[in-house]
Amino acid sequence: MLNRILGWSRAAKRLVVVAMDICLGLIAMWLAFTLRLETPHWPEGMQWLAYALAPALAFPIFAKLGLYRAIFRYTGITALITTGKAVAIYGALLLGCLLAAQWEGVPRSVGILQPLLFMLLVGASRALGWLALAGRSSHAPYRLLIYGAGSAGAQTAAGLGSMRQYLLKGFVDDDASKIGRSINGVRVHASNALPEVVRRLGITDVLLALPSTTRERRRQIIESLRELPVRIRTLPGLSDLASGRVTVTDFQDLEIEDLLGREPVAPDPGLLGRNLAGTVVLVTGAGGSIGSELCRQIVREGPCQLLLVDHSEYALYSIHHELAALVHQGEHACALVPLLASVTHKARMADICRQYRPTSIYHAAAYKHVPMVEANAGEGILNNVFGTLNMVQVALECGANHFVLISTDKAVRPTNIMGATKRVAEMVLQAIAASPRAPFPQLADSSPAWTCPTRLSMVRFGNVLGSSGSVIPLFRKQIAAGGPLTVTHPNVTRYFMTIAEAAQLVLQAGAMAEGGDVFLLDMGEPLQILELAERMVALSGLTVRDDLHPEGDIEIVFTGLRPGEKLFEELLIGDNPFPTDHPRILRAREEYRPWEELQTLLQALQKAAQAGDPIAMTALLRQLVPGYHPETQPVLP
Repeated sequence: MLNRILGWSRAAKRLVVVAMDICLGLIAMWLAFTLRLETPHWPEGMQWLAYALAPALAFPIFAKLGLYRAIFRYTGITALITTGKAVAIYGALLLGCLLAAQWEGVPRSVGILQPLLFMLLVGASRALGWLALAGRSSHAPYRLLIYGAGSAGAQTAAGLGSMRQYLLKGFVDDDASKIGRSINGVRVHASNALPEVVRRLGITDVLLALPSTTRERRRQIIESLRELPVRIRTLPGLSDLASGRVTVTDFQDLEIEDLLGREPVAPDPGLLGRNLAGTVVLVTGAGGSIGSELCRQIVREGPCQLLLVDHSEYALYSIHHELAALVHQGEHACALVPLLASVTHKARMADICRQYRPTSIYHAAAYKHVPMVEANAGEGILNNVFGTLNMVQVALECGANHFVLISTDKAVRPTNIMGATKRVAEMVLQAIAASPRAPFPQLADSSPAWTCPTRLSMVRFGNVLGSSGSVIPLFRKQIAAGGPLTVTHPNVTRYFMTIAEAAQLVLQAGAMAEGGDVFLLDMGEPLQILELAERMVALSGLTVRDDLHPEGDIEIVFTGLRPGEKLFEELLIGDNPFPTDHPRILRAREEYRPWEELQTLLQALQKAAQAGDPIAMTALLRQLVPGYHPETQPVLP
């Protein structure tokens, strides 16, 4: 029956409510006469006018105050207060009319009794409607515990009251003073009793309503929940809670930082903005995972102009549209210039730099997917090596103060072409920065006494959680599809960091550069990919299916190492890192070839890449990068 009523049109529902209020007004009038006259009443004479006056006054007042726009299933304290205001206004007008008219047979006390009775009947009708609809949630598919009995948890519980997807079964809190108490009739349980509470109440989801707690405490709570068969969700930030926008759709999967297993590295505000405020900044690969985050953070530091360079039209449109919205809202003041261009097209990049004269260049454009570059070695070399060489040359020609290359831990003793190309790109910067003579003829012509006008540096970090090449989006998609999760090898490990950490590292390292520096982040202990997969399954409220647990939900399948993939990644070629102004950023000065020697090998490598000669490309990369040991045979055309 309720489902049938909910299926009615809004106009039909509104008409039913209006008719019900008219009936309740007439009933309240009959009760008022009956109580005043102390006998069952039947109207006669002028009393009929009093009966007609009740709905005539009530309907326009209720409509004006929006009572017929409200939805019963979402009725709350605000709606009840509005109902009280409407009936109070109605009661004052009714009493005034009766006092003024002085109809025969109509006691003045009816003008007081009837509104009171009307208020009780209307309020009860709304409350009963809400209870009838809320009672349907007893069959909700998700049974929820809220971890956190503070203001955020209470606001969330209030927002859940009308949601049929979730049935709130309790709160959990660490505060002993709250244990055993209740919030709006919902009991608060101790955190150490969670396993028994989850089993007894059949909990399917635990919502972390802890928006202001520390990352370390969140990590401890998440670890304590990993063994329970529940899905762990989290709330958005405090600003969304304060604005009252908390709904079921606001519940999010755990943040990527919660999967990291360590506190994110805090940035140094002084370093972040040192080279950016009031300058012209150019970012290549601006639409990529790292490039777009770089742009977001650069805009916050107040450059006068930000040049967004990308060869993907859609990626460039997306980041430009996002940043333009922020600028339009007045959050940042910065001129944005979207530029479709490829770093392999040197003439185009030179025109851009001559026209806009960037002070700082952040070079994030690169092909980074290991198997893809392995299968397309020539394009990988032309883009990663010679795209970088093009950008360095135009940076020197236009007199940029800073040039920062975004590198990778795969450049350390590489086993794949992608890593080898990134190491060659690093060596290009190192060799040019240390060259005693101008590396390009046009620079020698304009400056007889050569000094490198640009501080060249590179930043090396591990895998970025949540980027387009990360396993996190892949694992989430596979879990949503019911599995299996694909892991290349049970022992494969990687260093991980967040996109925000990576972008902050790049900006801070650029500010500390002296010339030819290799910067890297102290990222703690590497994380085993298998452990990450198991953690994501557990935090989704599911279990891993294996030989010991054949009844599990999600299977993990080992697919074998991909072409060029290593079991372990490293961040440092040598063992001589030096500290910097940032406690978690290290500086390394690693061996490289002099520019004259490197230039000859680069010319040969470029010819091999343009000719698509895999044997020559592999041989030259091995000659250029002493630690390069390819694990796959060159792909012959």
